[in-house]
Amino acid sequence: MNPIQIGIVGVVLLILLLFTKFPVAFCMALVGVLGFGYLVAPQAALNIIIKDFYTVFSSYDLTVVPLFVFMGQILFYAGISRKLYDAAMAWLGHFKGGLAMATIGACAFFSAICGSTNATAATMASVALPEMKRLKYRDELATGTVAAGGSLGILIPPSTIFIVYGIMTEQSIGKLFMAGILPGVLLSILFITAIYIWVSIKPEIAPVAEKQDFKAKMRSLKGLIEVLVLFILVMGGLFIGIFTPTEAGAVGALGGLIIPLVSGNLSWRGFLDALYSSTRTTSMILMIVAGATVFGHFLAVTTIPATLSGWVVGLPFPSWGIMLVIMFFFLIGGCFMDALGMILLTIPIFYPVAIAIGYDPIWFGVVIVLVTELGVITPPVGINVYVVSGIARDVPLQVIFKGALPFVFALTAYLVIMLLFPQIALYLPSFVAY
Repeated sequence: MNPIQIGIVGVVLLILLLFTKFPVAFCMALVGVLGFGYLVAPQAALNIIIKDFYTVFSSYDLTVVPLFVFMGQILFYAGISRKLYDAAMAWLGHFKGGLAMATIGACAFFSAICGSTNATAATMASVALPEMKRLKYRDELATGTVAAGGSLGILIPPSTIFIVYGIMTEQSIGKLFMAGILPGVLLSILFITAIYIWVSIKPEIAPVAEKQDFKAKMRSLKGLIEVLVLFILVMGGLFIGIFTPTEAGAVGALGGLIIPLVSGNLSWRGFLDALYSSTRTTSMILMIVAGATVFGHFLAVTTIPATLSGWVVGLPFPSWGIMLVIMFFFLIGGCFMDALGMILLTIPIFYPVAIAIGYDPIWFGVVIVLVTELGVITPPVGINVYVVSGIARDVPLQVIFKGALPFVFALTAYLVIMLLFPQIALYLPSFVAY
């Protein structure tokens, strides 16, 4: 077999291994080292896996990952997620579908300290679902909202997906963070609009909650102050060039530790749990990056990325048509894989294509995140739907998928908007120093 055929066999083998629930990092590393050893030499494969793992785990650029992960975990164990939801509920709860809207708002705020779609979905499911069940919200609205809202975790900065994408493509992480802000805010508004339209058509699925007085609304904002101060400090420092992304992560981690200690909301047990969760999450991310690096070297020697890039660029389609083909690949893959693994696997193939047909690399990063968001809530294996299903065990899986459908339409419409108006993602990055 020629190298391209070996590469195809390797990709098929990887997909089959992923269906066995074998860890993504080990799947990519195993297939990568076996394929590289077959095409080059066994000793070369052993050398490449040692070198790649050492390079990833000693990378200064990737130190930003544990810093932002620790910030999010500390604030989570300090009970910030509950405060965010209570504040959103105080202001939005009395509208039609208000608790569902409040869940989207809380997901957006929590995403600003979390950076993970699965973690955001799981956290908000445990906080919001009991409240919506108490007020007799229909299961499809409650669970679908949490699954969709959780997807904001990889778009609104600080996002681990943007960090890894920036390192892989040698793009500014600061610019990628800024590129996610406006799309994240606008997508949150679009999700809330989808809920409003849904409950206007079927008002019986969402009873109206009791309206809070103005004093109660103002008191609820105390729960937002800590997150807002930290977000403005970290993102503001990046925006005006005071911090590099790694320095911003360090400031965020320190601020995330000081705030709950001063307020007295962090117990010793919570601190230890935050350290454990941060170590576990960071190890997972770095292992996936290292495994993907090994697999990327295997793909490089098969010449599949260059061949596929040349084929796609040569298609008799306009550039937007080629971009739709790329988005379709990401959408299908996002249904089956974790967002980070999916992006690491496909970026070496499709990033050169996007650049070759003239698209901005920062804009492309945002669009790929959006398409991956779509994948995590669509069947057959929308990851967020399964996360919510694991918490809401009494709700059938098909009900959650049905509840996510209006948000699928909203995300699809938003992707069209992003194709037509790329400046939504590119306006803020134009002011960033790093």
